Amino acid sequence: MKLNNLPKTTQKAKKRIGRGHGSGRGGHTSTRGKYGQKAREKVGLFFEGTKIKKSLLKRLPLFRGKGKFKSHRTSPLIINLKYLNLFKEKEEVTLESLKLKGILSKDVSPEAKVKILGEGQISIPLVVCLPTSKGAREKIEKAEGRVTAGKEGKA
Repeated sequence: MKLNNLPKTTQKAKKRIGRGHGSGRGGHTSTRGKYGQKAREKVGLFFEGTKIKKSLLKRLPLFRGKGKFKSHRTSPLIINLKYLNLFKEKEEVTLESLKLKGILSKDVSPEAKVKILGEGQISIPLVVCLPTSKGAREKIEKAEGRVTAGKEGKA
Protein backbone atom coordinates (compact mmCIF):
# COMPACT_ATOMS: atom_id res chain seq x y z
CA MET A 1 0.00 0.00 0.00
CA LYS A 2 1.37 3.39 -1.01
CA LEU A 3 0.38 6.68 0.50
CA ASN A 4 -0.18 8.30 -2.88
CA ASN A 5 -2.76 5.62 -3.83
CA LEU A 6 -5.01 6.02 -0.78
CA PRO A 7 -8.57 7.21 -1.45
CA LYS A 8 -9.36 10.82 -0.63
CA THR A 9 -11.18 10.94 2.73
CA THR A 10 -11.38 14.65 3.49
CA GLN A 11 -13.48 17.44 2.08
CA LYS A 12 -12.46 21.03 1.98
CA ALA A 13 -14.35 23.06 4.60
CA LYS A 14 -16.76 25.62 3.20
CA LYS A 15 -15.85 29.25 3.53
CA ARG A 16 -17.57 30.91 6.49
CA ILE A 17 -18.43 34.45 5.53
CA GLY A 18 -17.96 37.37 7.85
CA ARG A 19 -15.34 35.70 10.07
CA GLY A 20 -12.35 37.88 9.30
CA HIS A 21 -9.64 37.89 6.64
CA GLY A 22 -8.29 34.48 7.57
CA SER A 23 -11.55 32.78 6.63
CA GLY A 24 -11.07 33.56 2.95
CA ARG A 25 -14.26 35.59 2.82
CA GLY A 26 -13.52 38.33 5.28
CA GLY A 27 -13.07 42.01 5.09
CA HIS A 28 -15.34 44.97 4.65
CA THR A 29 -18.63 43.61 3.20
CA SER A 30 -18.02 39.84 3.31
CA THR A 31 -19.91 38.99 0.08
CA ARG A 32 -23.03 40.87 1.19
CA GLY A 33 -22.76 43.84 -1.15
CA LYS A 34 -22.23 47.44 -0.27
CA TYR A 35 -25.49 48.83 1.14
CA GLY A 36 -29.11 48.00 1.81
CA GLN A 37 -31.38 45.81 3.85
CA LYS A 38 -29.95 42.49 2.67
CA ALA A 39 -26.44 43.58 3.64
CA ARG A 40 -27.52 44.28 7.20
CA GLU A 41 -30.14 41.67 8.15
CA LYS A 42 -32.17 38.75 6.90
CA VAL A 43 -35.32 39.80 5.05
CA GLY A 44 -38.48 38.19 6.43
CA LEU A 45 -40.35 35.58 4.43
CA PHE A 46 -43.55 37.63 4.17
CA PHE A 47 -41.89 41.02 3.67
CA GLU A 48 -43.27 42.64 0.53
CA GLY A 49 -41.38 45.88 0.38
CA THR A 50 -43.95 48.53 1.25
CA LYS A 51 -46.81 49.30 3.59
CA ILE A 52 -49.13 50.43 0.80
CA LYS A 53 -49.99 46.97 -0.57
CA LYS A 54 -52.00 44.57 1.52
CA SER A 55 -49.74 41.84 2.80
CA LEU A 56 -50.19 38.24 1.70
CA LEU A 57 -51.60 37.24 5.08
CA LYS A 58 -54.23 40.00 4.95
CA ARG A 59 -55.29 38.90 1.44
CA LEU A 60 -55.99 35.31 2.45
CA PRO A 61 -59.65 34.51 3.23
CA LEU A 62 -60.79 33.91 6.80
CA PHE A 63 -63.15 31.29 8.09
CA ARG A 64 -66.09 33.30 9.38
CA GLY A 65 -68.64 32.53 12.07
CA LYS A 66 -69.00 30.15 15.00
CA GLY A 67 -67.31 27.13 13.44
CA LYS A 68 -64.03 28.79 12.54
CA PHE A 69 -62.05 26.95 15.22
CA LYS A 70 -63.64 23.55 14.59
CA SER A 71 -61.64 20.80 13.02
CA HIS A 72 -62.45 20.24 9.35
CA ARG A 73 -61.51 16.57 9.49
CA THR A 74 -64.39 14.20 8.93
CA SER A 75 -64.81 11.15 11.11
CA PRO A 76 -65.29 7.76 9.40
CA LEU A 77 -68.65 6.09 8.88
CA ILE A 78 -69.07 3.49 11.61
CA ILE A 79 -70.47 0.04 10.83
CA ASN A 80 -70.95 -2.54 13.53
CA LEU A 81 -70.02 -6.16 13.02
CA LYS A 82 -73.58 -7.43 13.56
CA TYR A 83 -74.68 -5.92 10.22
CA LEU A 84 -72.18 -8.04 8.27
CA ASN A 85 -74.27 -11.17 8.86
CA LEU A 86 -76.15 -10.26 5.65
CA PHE A 87 -73.17 -11.41 3.58
CA LYS A 88 -72.60 -14.94 2.28
CA GLU A 89 -69.59 -17.11 3.15
CA LYS A 90 -66.16 -15.96 1.87
CA GLU A 91 -67.72 -12.83 0.34
CA GLU A 92 -65.61 -9.65 0.20
CA VAL A 93 -66.72 -6.70 2.33
CA THR A 94 -65.90 -3.45 0.52
CA LEU A 95 -67.51 -0.03 0.26
CA GLU A 96 -69.36 -1.08 -2.91
CA SER A 97 -70.64 -4.34 -1.42
CA LEU A 98 -71.91 -2.45 1.65
CA LYS A 99 -73.86 -0.15 -0.68
CA LEU A 100 -75.32 -3.11 -2.61
CA LYS A 101 -76.52 -4.81 0.59
CA GLY A 102 -78.16 -1.57 1.76
CA ILE A 103 -75.98 -1.16 4.85
CA LEU A 104 -74.70 2.17 3.48
CA SER A 105 -76.82 4.58 1.43
CA LYS A 106 -76.20 4.72 -2.33
CA ASP A 107 -75.14 8.38 -2.27
CA VAL A 108 -72.03 7.81 -0.09
CA SER A 109 -68.98 9.03 -2.03
CA PRO A 110 -66.33 6.49 -3.11
CA GLU A 111 -63.70 8.43 -1.10
CA ALA A 112 -65.69 8.06 2.14
CA LYS A 113 -63.87 6.46 5.05
CA VAL A 114 -65.56 3.47 6.65
CA LYS A 115 -64.53 1.61 9.79
CA ILE A 116 -65.90 -1.64 11.17
CA LEU A 117 -66.31 -1.85 14.93
CA GLY A 118 -66.78 -4.98 17.03
CA GLU A 119 -70.33 -4.56 18.38
CA GLY A 120 -72.33 -7.77 17.92
CA GLN A 121 -71.33 -11.24 16.77
CA ILE A 122 -70.48 -12.70 13.39
CA SER A 123 -70.75 -16.35 12.45
CA ILE A 124 -69.84 -16.23 8.74
CA PRO A 125 -66.25 -16.29 7.44
CA LEU A 126 -65.77 -13.08 5.43
CA VAL A 127 -62.94 -11.29 3.64
CA VAL A 128 -63.00 -7.74 4.99
CA CYS A 129 -61.18 -5.12 2.87
CA LEU A 130 -61.84 -2.15 5.19
CA PRO A 131 -60.21 -0.75 8.34
CA THR A 132 -61.37 -2.49 11.51
CA SER A 133 -60.96 -2.14 15.25
CA LYS A 134 -58.96 -4.70 17.19
CA GLY A 135 -62.09 -6.29 18.65
CA ALA A 136 -63.74 -6.58 15.23
CA ARG A 137 -60.59 -8.09 13.75
CA GLU A 138 -60.45 -10.73 16.49
CA LYS A 139 -64.12 -11.66 16.01
CA ILE A 140 -63.74 -11.90 12.22
CA GLU A 141 -60.67 -14.14 12.56
CA LYS A 142 -62.45 -16.24 15.21
CA ALA A 143 -65.22 -16.88 12.64
CA GLU A 144 -62.44 -18.09 10.25
CA GLY A 145 -62.58 -14.94 8.13
CA ARG A 146 -59.72 -12.56 7.40
CA VAL A 147 -59.00 -8.83 7.26
CA THR A 148 -56.91 -7.80 4.27
CA ALA A 149 -56.75 -4.00 4.54
CA GLY A 150 -56.82 -1.22 7.07
CA LYS A 151 -54.74 -0.63 10.16
CA GLU A 152 -56.17 -1.27 13.58
CA GLY A 153 -57.33 1.85 15.31
CA LYS A 154 -56.97 4.05 12.22
CA ALA A 155 -59.51 4.98 9.58
